Amino acid sequence: MGDLTPRQINILKAVVEEFIETARPVGSEALDKKYNFGVCPATLRNEMAKLAQMGYLTKAHSSSGRMPTSMGLKFYVRELMTPKKLSVSEEVGVKEKIWDFQHDFNALLREATKELSRRTKKMAVAVTSQGNLFFAGMATLLEEPEFLDIDVTRTTLSLIDQSDFWLKIIDSVFSSPQEDDFPHLLIGHDLGEELLEPCGIVFQDYESGPYRGIIGVIGPARQRYQEIIPLVNYFAQLLSQVGK
Repeated sequence: MGDLTPRQINILKAVVEEFIETARPVGSEALDKKYNFGVCPATLRNEMAKLAQMGYLTKAHSSSGRMPTSMGLKFYVRELMTPKKLSVSEEVGVKEKIWDFQHDFNALLREATKELSRRTKKMAVAVTSQGNLFFAGMATLLEEPEFLDIDVTRTTLSLIDQSDFWLKIIDSVFSSPQEDDFPHLLIGHDLGEELLEPCGIVFQDYESGPYRGIIGVIGPARQRYQEIIPLVNYFAQLLSQVGK
């Protein structure tokens, strides 16, 4: 896992999971109380400073604690996290909700977006390569502390009107496909807008016959990725089955 030591990996994992749970910067004292790293708080602070120098953590403006960067969150999701497997009943439940609409693809996307939002409790989005956009669950943003800043919320909601933003993402996905089926993550500065720094988008591409595009969720950068990623993947798999 790159140049990280086993101890640094454990510390990074703990910082990310605490940040996802609390939405607050994580201090060395809090880590020392909750986790048994076998080192003193001063050593923890030193290791966290090294992780910051390497780009995995950043220092919070109004606190002595640290938060994961986009790089740190992506490393956690790809290397440290264990996705929660969907149960058979969950898969059947999703399919029963949306599969009746398979003969009208726009209606299918509309229902899939609603159901994905309901199950993740996040704002969901589906986009076609023709620029048709479907959104659901915008009100869920207001349940997250990151979106108490009205400017952050306004900028996030403005994405609904920006078909060019989504078409660029689709073009990038299909022009340079990933070697694996891992979902795509756009976190913080990936989104190209300072006010979207606290935000994250998790999405997967789908392709079946004439239909191609993306489906995913928009929320804070600190999402419960282990639960959201399997759901996003499953919805994309269902959409890819249409017409086969």
